[in-house]
Amino acid sequence: MGDRIVSSLQNLQNPDSVSYLSQKEAAEIDEILMGPLGFSVDQLMELAGLSVAASIAEVYKLSEYSRVLAICGPGNNGGDGLVAARHLHHFGYKPSICYPKRTPKSLYTGLVTQLESLSIPFLSVEDLPMDLSNDFDILVDAMFGFSFHGTPRPPFNELIQRLLCLHNHDQTCQKSPVIVSVDIPSGWHVEEGDIGGDGIKPDMLVSLTAPKLCAKKFCGPHHFLGGRFVPPSIVDKYKLHLPPYPGTSMCVRIGKPPSIDISALRENYISPEFREEDVEADPIDQFRIWFDDAVASNLREPNAMALSTAGKDGKLYICSLFSSRMVLLKGFDNEGFVWYTNYESRKAHELSVNPRASLLFYWDNLNRQVSPVEGPVQKVSDEESEKYFHSRPRGSQIGAIVSKQSTIVPGRHFLHQEYEELEAKFIDGSLIPKPKHWGGYRLKPEVFEFWQGQQSRLHDRLLYSLKEVDGRQVWKIDRLAP
Repeated sequence: MGDRIVSSLQNLQNPDSVSYLSQKEAAEIDEILMGPLGFSVDQLMELAGLSVAASIAEVYKLSEYSRVLAICGPGNNGGDGLVAARHLHHFGYKPSICYPKRTPKSLYTGLVTQLESLSIPFLSVEDLPMDLSNDFDILVDAMFGFSFHGTPRPPFNELIQRLLCLHNHDQTCQKSPVIVSVDIPSGWHVEEGDIGGDGIKPDMLVSLTAPKLCAKKFCGPHHFLGGRFVPPSIVDKYKLHLPPYPGTSMCVRIGKPPSIDISALRENYISPEFREEDVEADPIDQFRIWFDDAVASNLREPNAMALSTAGKDGKLYICSLFSSRMVLLKGFDNEGFVWYTNYESRKAHELSVNPRASLLFYWDNLNRQVSPVEGPVQKVSDEESEKYFHSRPRGSQIGAIVSKQSTIVPGRHFLHQEYEELEAKFIDGSLIPKPKHWGGYRLKPEVFEFWQGQQSRLHDRLLYSLKEVDGRQVWKIDRLAP
């Protein structure tokens, strides 16, 4: 079953397996959305613009692509661009707007007012430099959508020509801003694409609702789908095959990401300074501050940690003798860090012969890491394990009994069968006994290192280690070279 789901997802991410709409179908779907399905234009525009901004943020990092110019036409496509600019501002980008043919309707004047209240500059065509490559990192093409007919008229024909000139910059190896087209690259035929072959060649296309037929001709590296509002009735009526959106994301990639040079992947971290005079004297207190920050930032599973253990006669950092895996922190205090597991697993066997371990916490969005957190490990009391076991969802309790962790099983069906048998046994809601082979561990830290990413690789690293002073253990803080 799982293999079929993965295969289905892979097929939908293949551009040839995704549905493409004709101009007529796209117009009909808009009419249905804004008719019997009760959507308003401003609702759809807000969701579309957010999708565009989310797609841009997915690929073009703020540290390298902060300056954005949104070129907006007079219709709904231009409105999508205005909304996207607002969201990009809140994401930390620095957008400017070129909106030469303003629509007098209240929806559009309201969008302009919102942008002006954020002090986002509006530039006339005359204000724009002839060469856009020096002033902007991202150009959002939101001039014309799928309902456009005919040949672009002034000033949009001139703006399209300026975007075309950027392609020549690319060919001369000069740095050029990337072009992001909203739904349809301006000047393209909605079904036949870039008929003459000399139209805009965007680096990213953000299709809305569903890709239009012209998107089959898109050859850029980044094709995203946005507009997470298509109800099942429309999917069924038009027999749409669209990739599923991951998690809570407002966009999803169509096709595989472009091949990359792994050696060129890097992030220039921007963080506040992490100074000795500002930190807590006790590393547990400092960890609590950082952990609370991770929770407040809505990071996924901020309590996830890498647990490294070693076998007999092994020491940490000897690759042939230790193993690592991700587990979840379930509590911490002055006595140490607690997690729960199967006492017959590989990590448990290693801890039984070498009761020391190292923990690593990594909070990506905060540019922070706490590692190593090293020290001796002991099992928690049976009472503590029992209490936590029965606080877990009943499904997790049954799963702990079913899984003989780290042993070989004949297949996933075997696990499901045992699970269903136990589920039936305890269907009356009776107490599920904690297995003897399951419980908690507590690591008592002797070493902490707090790492915070900084620009030019001059990272902050503060090491806490226990030292004996006048017969008592105290924490010493040292700064390490990055």
